[in-house]
Amino acid sequence: MVQPISSKAALDRCSARRHLERALRAAYAACAACRVYLRYALRRRLSVRNAAIAGVLACINAAVLPCLAHADSAAGEAKAQVCVACHGPLGNSTNPDYPILAGQTARYLYLQLKDFKEGRRSDPRMSPVAATLSKEDMQDLAAYFAAQKPVPVPVKADAASIDAGRQKAAQVLCTMCHLGGFLGQNEIPRVAGQHTQYIVKQLQDFRSHTRTNDAGNMASVSRGLSDDDIRNLAAYIANLQ
Repeated sequence: MVQPISSKAALDRCSARRHLERALRAAYAACAACRVYLRYALRRRLSVRNAAIAGVLACINAAVLPCLAHADSAAGEAKAQVCVACHGPLGNSTNPDYPILAGQTARYLYLQLKDFKEGRRSDPRMSPVAATLSKEDMQDLAAYFAAQKPVPVPVKADAASIDAGRQKAAQVLCTMCHLGGFLGQNEIPRVAGQHTQYIVKQLQDFRSHTRTNDAGNMASVSRGLSDDDIRNLAAYIANLQ
């Protein structure tokens, strides 16, 4: 039998919700990172609690990210020589198992290296490499790869798949975070022109919660995607070069 909620409990919940909504409005006004996640949450009709979690995590990410203005991209070039074997010269991977790093946002690159180093993201190849990096190394590598120009990669997809991906991207509001052309911003990655196979793998990992180092945003988006949706989205995004 379902127990009725007491008047006091109901009032407490309403009061907590009002406090939370006021905090969210303050965060929205003060923090650009929060605005991205909160707008998405509201458009997707997520709960206030989930919107709060996304907004708070966005604030934390923004607060702990180092100032990359002092990063040394020339030093990053020397340090990046070990990366060439997988990610290719200048960060332009030709192997679809490894992402293209050229032109990626510096803040996103730094954050991913930090997550690999601290265990929030795991990969048998990247985790051991990141474990050896200092904060300065990660800053320099992020600045170096962000300054490189991505080279177009071949995309094997038919027009119907690309168009279906375009429609799905509009439906799930991808550009609200990744911006027009999927060029990314700050800690939101550039995904335009990325390898199709790599995009598919990341979306599948977010959907299965194999990858969880985000503010819950990608898990929420990918939860409702079918395998066909993921393949079509990957075809569309990879074709944006």
